[in-house]
Parts: sequence; C-alpha cells; structure tokens
Amino acid sequence: MKIFITGGAGFIGANLAHHLIRSHPEDTFVVLDKLTYAGNLANLDPVRDDPNFSFVKGDICDPDLAGELLEGVDLVANLAAESHVDRSIDSAADFIRTNISGTQNLIEAARRAGVKRFVQISTDEVYGTLGPDDPPFSETTPLAPNSPYAASKASADLLVRAAVETHGFPGMITRCSNNYGPYQFPEKLIPLMLTNALEGKALPVYGDGMQVRDWIHVADHCRGVELVLYQGEPGQIYNFGGACEMANLNLLRDLMAALARATGREPEEFLGLIQHVTDRPGHDRRYAMSFDRTRERLGWRPEMTIREGLEETVEWYLGHESWWREIRSGDYLEYYERQYGRR
Repeated sequence: MKIFITGGAGFIGANLAHHLIRSHPEDTFVVLDKLTYAGNLANLDPVRDDPNFSFVKGDICDPDLAGELLEGVDLVANLAAESHVDRSIDSAADFIRTNISGTQNLIEAARRAGVKRFVQISTDEVYGTLGPDDPPFSETTPLAPNSPYAASKASADLLVRAAVETHGFPGMITRCSNNYGPYQFPEKLIPLMLTNALEGKALPVYGDGMQVRDWIHVADHCRGVELVLYQGEPGQIYNFGGACEMANLNLLRDLMAALARATGREPEEFLGLIQHVTDRPGHDRRYAMSFDRTRERLGWRPEMTIREGLEETVEWYLGHESWWREIRSGDYLEYYERQYGRR
C-alpha cells in the first residue's frame, strides 16, 4: 500500500515514519512537512535512504499539492499541526490556518482520491481539564477545549466527524496523552528541562508545578497509530494513554534523577535549578486518559514504564547533543526569552 504521513518531520510524525517503515517494508511512504520551526529534516535521517521513502516539502493548506500527492494513496496519517499551547496563546492565527483549514483541505483531497483510511491525530487537550477525583477522559467525554491550540484541534476533529457522517468518509480520530521521547522539540517540558539542566540554566516550572499529566512514550503511541491506520474502523475514536499520571514537579524530579544517574552527578545539582514562574493563562489542572476501548478493540496497551522511558530519553539527548544545540539558537532563543524572561 501507499501511505501518506503529514507533519512527518516533527516529533511524533518522524517517530511514526521510522516505526512504520521498519514494520511494513512492503509499503511505500510519502512524508509531507512544511518544515516550520518544529519540523526538522534531520529527524528523518534514519529513513532517508530507504527506497520506499520519499519526502516532500509543502503545506497541507495547498489544495493543488494535496490533490497531487494523495493520488493513489491508500492510508493517510495527519500529524501536521501547530501544537504548542504557549504559542497559541501568543497568537492563534497559524493554529486556525493549519489545524482547521489544513485538515479540511486534506479531507477534501482524500475524498477525491478515494483513500481507504484517514487517521486524524489529535490530543487529550480537546477534552479540557479534570478535577482531582474525576474519572479519566473516555472517547465519549464532551469536548471542552481551554486553549486556542486545543480549540483548533477540537475543530479539526469535528470536521473529520462531519465528513464521516455526511459523506461516508473513512475518517478516524486518535487522541493521546502527553508524549515524550527522541526528537522532541526542546520547548516541550521534558526536553526543555533536560537541555536546560545540561547547560546549567534555570528549570522554569509553571505555578506550583502540580498540574497532572498522563505520560506516554512516543514509541507506544506510534504502535497505537499503526493499529488504527491498518486495522481501525472508520468513524471511530481511539484514545491512547500511558497509565502514568504524574504532577509536573514530580516528573521533573524523576527526570533529574535519571539525568544524574546517566551523568554520574548528584540529583541536587540539577534540582537546585528549579525556578517557579507565573502560571500560564487557562492552564489545565489535570489530564488522564482511559484507553479501555482501544485495548478491547485493537489489543493495544502501553508497554514502556515511565522509568524506562525517561532513562531512554535521557540517553538519547545525551547522545544527540549536536541535534538539540543546533535547534537551541536564533529564533528559539528569542522565543524562550519572550516566554520565560517576562515571568
């Protein structure tokens, strides 16, 4: 089959491309990415020489390009998105364009091309926030997004749903909790804290740091997306979670402990860099995901424990210093100063 992956030079998209090309050597893969600040061709180096892989630089909002690339495609995984909450709070325009208009453009092109399955990769943030005693989000939890980013992703999900109901479109939606692992852009929590610690810089923690997230290693997420892409039932929603609820501050302590073990240094050396900063507007207090339906229908569950995942992630960033140092320059530094310097 021919598989089309959008946003494939980003964190999750690149990991998905690596996984699928290894797991399905009989299929061909086309990766599309606009290569904005978070897209990095170096993320695709492990598969660049594979004869069944090709890369196209382009925008999912371009209808002519989408129509051309989707001809003959069997399966689509749409991971192209603006995804950073803080950036959406600063300015929502790019999120509306890419996440909403871009998704609709892909839906229309995929309908014309007659694709067999279209998987919209979404987020737990579309569900809003949970109280401390609330049950985890399920696929039937009402959507209640609290940031411009989450609202744009919820809008895209609803466009996929509308295409399914109106046109019989073979669309499916996956929603996942917080990912971490190799190739994650270092403005996200785990790589930000790792790279700051390695440079002896402050570790900025929003508010009291007790916001709870459910953490899943990107490899577990990619296995789930693979199952939906090849076996999922059109019209369905599939949740993926890590069965690992942790407060951000506790996660940071475990991360710094893993970094200390890997470098032979004392955890206190890194923990002393923690600096609490003003909380961001509309910061959701708790996310948690039930994946019971996904386990029942696809046999999926997370396999990597948080300790294993953090240790692997630390080793990857230690072994790929040139990758993250190149990113942490220029525009990144300007954004970092805007985001944290004023707090």
